[in-house]
Amino acid sequence: MKQKGEDVNASITVPLKDSFEGSSRRINFEVQSTSPEGQPIIKPVSLNVKIPKGIKNGQKIRLAGQGSPGYNGGEKGDMFLKIEFEKHPFFRADGADIYVDLPLAPWEAALGSTINLATPGGNLNLKVPAGSKQGKRLRLKGKGIPSRVPGDLYVILNIALPPADSEKAKKVYEEMKDLNFNPRENFGR
Repeated sequence: MKQKGEDVNASITVPLKDSFEGSSRRINFEVQSTSPEGQPIIKPVSLNVKIPKGIKNGQKIRLAGQGSPGYNGGEKGDMFLKIEFEKHPFFRADGADIYVDLPLAPWEAALGSTINLATPGGNLNLKVPAGSKQGKRLRLKGKGIPSRVPGDLYVILNIALPPADSEKAKKVYEEMKDLNFNPRENFGR
């Protein structure tokens, strides 16, 4: 009696950029097979796999007929290849959405600015509104992972303070005391 071969599950780690552009990757794996004498053997396999544009972290690609051989003339099983993104130093994916923490100087947040932001999908000019606060989240609709319904790019503002490590910097901080700014004005009330 013919019997279909077992399906094989495997995973591959790819750069986030592959989701924006698509790519082709070579994978090597092993499948259980049977020798001509009927003995179980492990057989090495090498395949070129197309990583489609718009793939998401954790999504699986079905490779029909790339699993274990069938029994008694049955068809081969399938391979299910789980896609995992390499850890990126700046960007993280959640479904089709991309998140990035963007360092800003205090004057860029206070006065507003336009920042050239390199993303996996290409460079963008990001307008930071004047008066932006630490942790403010800016949404760039449709600039996440491209797919039938494209994800969004979320930029979380991270205001970085310059060090007071020179006389000029210390003087600027001293002058800022005259702004009558109290960050704890409503703290604990």
